[in-house]
This record gives sequence, structure tokens and C-alpha cells, in this order.
Amino acid sequence: MRRGISVAALVGVLALTATACGGDSDGGAGDGSKAASDPSSVSGTITWWDTSDATNEAPTFKKLVADFEKKYPKIKVNYVNVPFDQAQQKFKTAASSNQGAPDVLRSDVGWTAGFAQLGYLKDLTGTPALDKTDDFLEGPLKNAAYQGKTYGVPQVTDTLGLLYNKELFRKAGVDKPPTNWKEVKEAAEKIKDKTGTAGIGLNPDSYYSLPFLYGENSDMVDVGKKKITISDAASRKGIETAVDLVKSGAAPKPAGTDGYNNLKTDFKNGKLAMLIDGPWATKEIFGGEAYKAKDNLGIAAVPAGSTGTAGAPVGGHNLVVYAGTKNFDASYLFTKFMTEATQQETASTTIGVLPTRKSAYTKAVLSDPVRDAYYRALDKAHPRPAIPQGGDLFTDWLQHYTKILTLKEDPEAGLDATAKAWKSALLKDYAIQE
Repeated sequence: MRRGISVAALVGVLALTATACGGDSDGGAGDGSKAASDPSSVSGTITWWDTSDATNEAPTFKKLVADFEKKYPKIKVNYVNVPFDQAQQKFKTAASSNQGAPDVLRSDVGWTAGFAQLGYLKDLTGTPALDKTDDFLEGPLKNAAYQGKTYGVPQVTDTLGLLYNKELFRKAGVDKPPTNWKEVKEAAEKIKDKTGTAGIGLNPDSYYSLPFLYGENSDMVDVGKKKITISDAASRKGIETAVDLVKSGAAPKPAGTDGYNNLKTDFKNGKLAMLIDGPWATKEIFGGEAYKAKDNLGIAAVPAGSTGTAGAPVGGHNLVVYAGTKNFDASYLFTKFMTEATQQETASTTIGVLPTRKSAYTKAVLSDPVRDAYYRALDKAHPRPAIPQGGDLFTDWLQHYTKILTLKEDPEAGLDATAKAWKSALLKDYAIQE
């Protein structure tokens, strides 16, 4: 979501240049005909920038790379793990200069449309990279598209859910997880009264505001109508719902964005009854005192708003192919292999990520309660706006949502300021919805 590049990031890009874009064979003009008709004959070297967690996830993906090279012995993959928070700008810098960009990138879904608009990505529609599209879940596939073309192949997905402490619920006499924000408030009050424990932790990061917008059938923008909707009446109602949880005491007031880590610590140690978070948080939570018995963690879909609608953003990553690669055929074969159901199942059962293919949700994957719960939560998942500015929208909104949720700014003022900032810098051809 950053729009600038630091000197350190630029140095990192130049350091990676030596390993990028090997491509020492006839990769074709991008139609993938060789990969489609005679894949075993494809040869050469490609570079993959993997943006997964270097400690917990990367070893599994490196093993899958080795499996790919075993299947296609004429293709060599230069594996580079790039820190997630640096990868977006590094790729932009390398691609814009045509110096050092990888052949394949593990792109956050929020980056894909922006890279496509800039001309950095190959349209994968009809290529061997994008195989069996009807097997993909709808949300992740939508997050890989831009202006009717598909520029990424969904590799992993995620969404937000309501995490709750079953033991605290039992002690307070709350017999089921809340299904709307009103019930969340009521449950928090009962839990506080019966156990003395705080209610629900709310992350002041702007990404976590989306369930409150979706719960009022709103969004940050309406792409079809070219309207900024972050400050309209429905969005304001959603954000005021979040503020009410804080003002009422149902949600402890977060101490800024970094303060959410304190709330997460309280949750994992049994000092907080509920938390809105994604599957990536569960590993840390299971390390806490309250979840030595893993079955004490309950996971449900995010609560609904006053409309009865419940929705959480679709997250995850796509594999994208650099438009300037010298080896399209090898890049396509690699992208296809890494996103096949078999590899997705392996990644899921090994490191807990959620597959994007329906057929990858096997008994082995769904036998884990966390994966099963988030898979069901995906029914409520909402694709994010497929616009190039999609990731940047969160930057302006972040500073205001943090102030709003920490009760330092009035919701209406913060929403209006966000809409005006987007209009002036990011979405000049959009109108602000009144």
C-alpha cells in the first residue's frame, strides 16, 4: 500500500537483479503453444519471487519448487524469498526499468490490478497457466481479474472471521457465537458481567473496517457507477456501529494500530473473549495460555450489520507472470503447477493456508477445524474493488479509521476527509456519493 520507495528498498531491488529473468531458451511470444503441446520439451531458467513468510511458509513452497523441477528437469527455478512489505515496490521498480523483475511473482490480490494497468503483467486468459477456471472459488478468481482479463492465477486465499473463547462463552451463559453486531455487544456485556473479561478486540487497521461497511451493503467505492461510497450514509452507519462498540465498552479502545497486538495477546491468554482476525493469526493464538486445548477456539463468520448482511474481504495471493519475461512457456508451466489442486492441498495441510481450488478442499484439508471454519466463512467473503488504486485506498483511510476507532475523530469528519483525499489524488474521475 506504500506509494514511495526508500533507498534501502531500491538497493534491495538492485541486489536481486542478478538472479532475475534467466530465460535461456525459446520462450515464445507468450501464447504458450510449446507449454501446451509439448511441456516436457520446455527448458530454461526462470526466477520466482515468493512473498510468503520466510520462516513458517517458505520452506513448504521451496519443496514444491523442487517437485516442479523434478517433473520438468529441463527447467531451473531461481527461488527468491522477498519480504512481503517490500515486494510491491520492488516489483514496480524492477518492472518499470525492465531490470531484474522476476518471471513469476507471488502477488497480493490487492496489487494485481495495479500491476496490470501499468502493463507489467501478462494477460493469462487462454494460456496454459490458467487451467480449469471453473474449479476456482469465485472470490479469488475475481480478485485475479482486471477489465475483463485475468492477470493472475489464485494460489491461496483467506478472509476474516469471528474468533471466540468457548470457555468464556460457557461461563457467561452465551450458548452460540453472535451473528450480528448487536448480538456481539450483548454477548460482550454478559461476558464482562459474569467473568470480568473484556468483550471483543477491534483492529484499527483500515482493512478490518470492511466487515462494518459490507454489513450495511456498502463498500469503499462503487466501481460500476464510478462513485466513492466510503462517506455515504450506509458506510457511516457501519463505522458508527464500530465506534459504538468502543464507546459502550464492548470493545476495549485500541491504542493505535500497534495496540492491536496487545489485544491479540489478551485474547490468546484468556483476557479477551472475541477477536476479528484471519487464519494467519491462529498459529500465534494457539501458543497462548487459553488455547492449550485447541478446541477452546471457536471460529465463526463475521457478524452481520443492521441489513442482515455479513461480509468480510477476500484476501490472498495470485501468481502473476511478468510481461517482459524471456521464457513464457516455463513461466506458464510453473504457475500452473504451483496452483494445481495437489500442490494447494499440500500447502494447506502443511502450513494451514486456504486453497483457492474447490477440488483442493479434500478430507485431509477439512479435517482441521480452523481450515474447515474459514472455508465455511468464505461463503460470506466479498471481493475487493478490482481497480489499480485498490491497495492505495487503504493508506488514506488508515489514518482516519485509526483516529475514529480510538475516539480521536468524529466518524463523519473522518469519512468525509477520506473521500475527499481519494477524489483529489487517486480517483479523480469518480464522484463522491452523498
